[in-house]
Amino acid sequence: MQKVKMNVQTMYHGDLFRAGKIYEVDESTAERWITGKIAESAEEEKN
Repeated sequence: MQKVKMNVQTMYHGDLFRAGKIYEVDESTAERWITGKIAESAEEEKN
């Protein structure tokens, strides 16, 4: 699982993920979202 900060609002498995909030999703979904600029990695912000 990987934490991501959402850039847009989207539905994921019936849950509403809002822009600007941090959520935990599986690795493959997180990588797709980061590549598509839908989200950014939340781990990067801690450093």
